[in-house]
Amino acid sequence: MMSRSLVLAAMTAVGATTGLLAQDRPLPSVPQSLGLQEAIELANQNSPLYRQTANNRGPAAWGVRNALASTFLPSFTVSGGVGYSGTGSQNFLTQSFVQASGTIGSSYSLRLGWQLSGQTLSQPGLARAQLAATDAEITGARMSLRSGLVNQYLSVLQAQDNVRLTESQQKSAEEALRLAQARYQVGQTTVLDVRQAEVLKGRADVALIQAQQGVTVEKLRLFQQMGVAAPADPSVVSLSDTFPVVEPTWNLENLLTEAEDRNPDLSSLKARHNAAVWNERAVKSAWLPTFSLSATWSGYTQHFTDLNPVISNALVSAQQSAEAEAIQCDYVNTNLLNAGGTPLPCPSTTLSPTDTALITEQVRGRNPAVALFDIGNYNRQPFSASVGFSFPIFTQFSRPLRAAEAGAQADDARELVRGRSLQVRTDVSQAHYGVQTAYRTIAIQETNRSAAQEGLRLATEQYRVGSATFLNVLDAQTVAQQAEADYVRAVYDYHRAIVQLETAVGRSLR
Repeated sequence: MMSRSLVLAAMTAVGATTGLLAQDRPLPSVPQSLGLQEAIELANQNSPLYRQTANNRGPAAWGVRNALASTFLPSFTVSGGVGYSGTGSQNFLTQSFVQASGTIGSSYSLRLGWQLSGQTLSQPGLARAQLAATDAEITGARMSLRSGLVNQYLSVLQAQDNVRLTESQQKSAEEALRLAQARYQVGQTTVLDVRQAEVLKGRADVALIQAQQGVTVEKLRLFQQMGVAAPADPSVVSLSDTFPVVEPTWNLENLLTEAEDRNPDLSSLKARHNAAVWNERAVKSAWLPTFSLSATWSGYTQHFTDLNPVISNALVSAQQSAEAEAIQCDYVNTNLLNAGGTPLPCPSTTLSPTDTALITEQVRGRNPAVALFDIGNYNRQPFSASVGFSFPIFTQFSRPLRAAEAGAQADDARELVRGRSLQVRTDVSQAHYGVQTAYRTIAIQETNRSAAQEGLRLATEQYRVGSATFLNVLDAQTVAQQAEADYVRAVYDYHRAIVQLETAVGRSLR
């Protein structure tokens, strides 16, 4: 019954712990009006991928503290224990040691130690370099999260613009259907035009449904990147920010200079190179001597579990001593005393009750019933301290091997920095030219859209008066729809090009 209760209690504790872990970080809700900056702040707090990188800072910061403490502060260790030894005999070669009573003992030890070497002196610099590298990686992860979030925010806005575009196309299809039906009723066209207009209207309806579904899908992806729970109906969340199209005026040389200092990937590699340099110094410091200092305080207690055998042994020993003294006294009086001399008074061969009580009291006094780990009643051991140093002379070339490996790692890290610097210059230049091209493309697509809309209007009017066929209207409408889609795509390609440029530079540019 007792074991079953313990099992049930353990299962309840495990279940409660699991429930607490599951509810540790409940997913926050999304506000109905979501701005870009608000989305970025929520993502910084809740994005699983970003938080995995941000969690690395805690161990890196403790690494700095550990390195400083290992260099300038001693270690302090406290240990203790309790032991029991039963009755019986122990044999060592031909000797036997009998223990008549069990014993309970305890011990404690306080140890202070400190070590100084070239490696411990270089550890704080290495730990700080590793912390700086971790901070750079977190900055890069935050910038990457922002870039992905801005792109997804733009995807939602583009999907909403596609809905408005398909709604406009649907209205155009409805107008074309009404026009075809009106011309058919007055006998100016055939039923084929009506059926083509109905197909066009049906396609527009399907396109609208798919565009609306596209908005829902892009919002769900946005919520996922933010690390928040999506509402049951994503349509209740609206995006409040807009992105105007303005002429880019950034100077390429200034962007390149700024990217050299602020690009997160490049900064992370520079920090890793600095850490590799410190690691090389730490490895080469193995040629320096190591100094050490230690001090120890310790003590123990021992208590017999049964005093009767101990008292009996003490009385037997005392009895044997009394008999030996009496025999020796008789021998002196008989063989060594001069004639006529006064004999020596010889002790009794048996212990008196007073002697027995005194011996018993002495044994009990040497075995007080003390509490375990009562420091005040411990038998203190002598204090011990030591100071030393070591200087390895020959280590089978292990030190040169480690130094060569660390130097190669530092050289590799430096080459990575140089290669990434060249890549950053290429990325910034390419993104800068991409923004310029995207901006000029918008103007061209705007002209194409206006021309296509005018062509659709003319084709519709010509079909209305009978100077064109319905196929002309369909062709014009296809061209107009493609021009509208191309314009929307050009606008968002421009915004995404700016995001790409911001990612390459390492900061927001608007």
